Amino acid sequence: MSQKISILEHFAELPDPRIDRTKLHALSDILVIAVSAVICGAEGWTDIEEFGKSKEEWLRKLLPLTNGIPSHDTFRRVFERLDPEQFEACFLSWVRSLSPIPGQVAIDGKTLRGSHDQTNGKKALHLVSAWASECRLVLGQVATAEKSNEITAIPELLKMLDLSGCLVTIDAMGCQTNIAAQIIAQEGDYLLAVKDNQKNLAHDVTELFDIEFAQTEPFEGFAHDYAKTIDKGHGRIEIRECWTITDPELLQYLRNFEVWSELKTIALVRGTRRVNGVESMQDRYYIWV
Repeated sequence: MSQKISILEHFAELPDPRIDRTKLHALSDILVIAVSAVICGAEGWTDIEEFGKSKEEWLRKLLPLTNGIPSHDTFRRVFERLDPEQFEACFLSWVRSLSPIPGQVAIDGKTLRGSHDQTNGKKALHLVSAWASECRLVLGQVATAEKSNEITAIPELLKMLDLSGCLVTIDAMGCQTNIAAQIIAQEGDYLLAVKDNQKNLAHDVTELFDIEFAQTEPFEGFAHDYAKTIDKGHGRIEIRECWTITDPELLQYLRNFEVWSELKTIALVRGTRRVNGVESMQDRYYIWV
């Protein structure tokens, strides 16, 4: 093998589920071929085998391939027996070594299309994913447990990630004091959407901005930061305005302010959309480190 590839280093500790007498192919060969094939668009075990055969000359520069390219049945049997959590940990370790630390990590939940099966009562699979916006890369995924929701899945997903220096954005479901504290503990910052699942917080944040805009007592005249963008095209205009309040004395107005770890900013983002003379507007509120 003339070159050393980093993926082998990151998968070195992954246990091989096979017994010795069935090991016709090295686990490293199987893993490298399978991961490479999937990255190149393979969608099944037969695709992976065909990829290996078509790239065998190139693969032999990287791998011993003592017994050639494994069959599609071999790929299937090995991956069915691998511990999925251990594989994911190795894979994520490798991915992080290839890409720079992402500036922003978006946490979002989606239901996997086609995963619901009425015939056997199988519920749809709901995944919570971490998306690195700058790298355009999924950093990790966790399935929500049955009879559970994203609130319990998000902390498990965060544990898998290196959040140092990252801004973590989450919708209102993730606006929880323990999630905010975990992000700070992992040396990240947070931007959390605020809605009525946190009624006191939502009420107080909204009221602070209402008071500011009305310029009435007790906070008459206090300053906020403001930014605005305008996008035009195809008969539409989209205006986004953002106001932020960072005054520590004013933030103390928020009930239970101290339970939100390192909270330094509240924000109002107003989106105005005009299409063919019809205008719509939506306000969104956030808490931010």
